Amino acid sequence: MGKKNWWLTIGLVVVLVIVGLAGCSPDITALEEIESLNISSQQEGIWVSGTGVITVIPNIAILRLGVAVQGTSVAVAQSQAAEAMEEIMAVLTGNGVTGKDIQTQYFSIHQITKWDSGMEQEILVGYRVNNMITAKIREIDKVGIIIDAVATAGEDLTQIDSIDFSVDNPSAYYEEAREKAMIDAKVKAEQLAELADGRLGKVTYISESAQIPPPIYRQNIYDEAMSAATTTISPGEIEVSLTVQIAYALLY
Repeated sequence: MGKKNWWLTIGLVVVLVIVGLAGCSPDITALEEIESLNISSQQEGIWVSGTGVITVIPNIAILRLGVAVQGTSVAVAQSQAAEAMEEIMAVLTGNGVTGKDIQTQYFSIHQITKWDSGMEQEILVGYRVNNMITAKIREIDKVGIIIDAVATAGEDLTQIDSIDFSVDNPSAYYEEAREKAMIDAKVKAEQLAELADGRLGKVTYISESAQIPPPIYRQNIYDEAMSAATTTISPGEIEVSLTVQIAYALLY
């Protein structure tokens, strides 16, 4: 092969490589455009959240109570705890609390030790039994009466930790809260669309989250039950809250 043909072959190869590279660039650009389109499409429209809140009067009370016993042996502590709990259960069922509304929450047996400086070691001095339950009280007016009766039945072994007020069937309240939340979200979206010189299109996304009313704790409820003739319990009001997140298409 002559020099002329050799250089012609090399030039042809270089041209083909350049053309090949140029041919690839549109594909890369197309991929970048598709990726950019996917990202931008996820961010298009108007995203808003709306909240609906309903104030309701509780119709149930959930009482967390039980017994705590310390004894020289497991058998002694457990026997005393069982007797005290039987008295408490009798009070609950005697005041209309059914078995399905009573649930064991916590039961434990722990060793109790103390430091003996003479022996320079921990020594066993006894055992502690804890038995805690929750009782759902459906007659709110009886809550104070039940607390007093339980404190008397269990005597010094009684523990009353907290009380939580709620509603037995919140579904109807959530429906009302949902309507308010949707209206709240749409008002916000319409204002945003107007400010953007556009108008709302169809809804493209909806999600919701409901907020369960938090427990209402009374740390001094045991002291009140032991010191007062009648424990006064005020359920007050609670809020049922629901939040929706909605995406609307934005039209121009």
